[in-house]
Amino acid sequence: MNTLTKLALGLMGQLTPQAPQGDPARAIKLPPPHRRGGMPLMQALWQRQSGREFQPQALARPVLSDLLWAAAGINRPALGGRTAPSAMNAQEVQLYVAMPQGLYGYDPKGHVLQQVLASDVRGVTGYQDFVDNAPLDLVYVADHGRMGLIPAPQREAYAAAAAGAMAQNVYLFCASAGLSTVVRAWFDRAALAKAMGLGNDQQLLLAQTVGRPG
Repeated sequence: MNTLTKLALGLMGQLTPQAPQGDPARAIKLPPPHRRGGMPLMQALWQRQSGREFQPQALARPVLSDLLWAAAGINRPALGGRTAPSAMNAQEVQLYVAMPQGLYGYDPKGHVLQQVLASDVRGVTGYQDFVDNAPLDLVYVADHGRMGLIPAPQREAYAAAAAGAMAQNVYLFCASAGLSTVVRAWFDRAALAKAMGLGNDQQLLLAQTVGRPG
């Protein structure tokens, strides 16, 4: 679906999810992430870039595992510490994964994807045409209910900073793994919040498309 069509459907309130493709499993157990190897940091920074052309093939399960762990995984099990920082360790940014077979939420503690919806919401995650067919679109959502220790006027800025750190982790992983990615903020927030069934305390922050380079 092209951008103009999406904009028109958005204006009419008809930008909606599609039927799932493939097997919409209720949970996707991920293999343990690889914590060694990969490209040296300075080289990954040198090669970090945004790409907007993607092959539609799904990522292999080990690659998906490493990607999600890089974005929001636990790297200090004794403390529950994450790979990306958050103010007062609120860990308020929830990571969602939109794939052809459905929408999933990433559970860092179990390192597992839990089904949220058996619908293909990729097309609603952005006005860009490439989001429809890329293998996955990440969606970063702030849960303000987790930010009780942070003054209300500062919560949005703090959550945005945390999401930015997570998105950069994804960029660096993609540079190391030879994947393409682009972070995005141009989407119909009302349509996407409705499609994902978000509550009043949940705020859409960013989306990010990932896949093999087109």
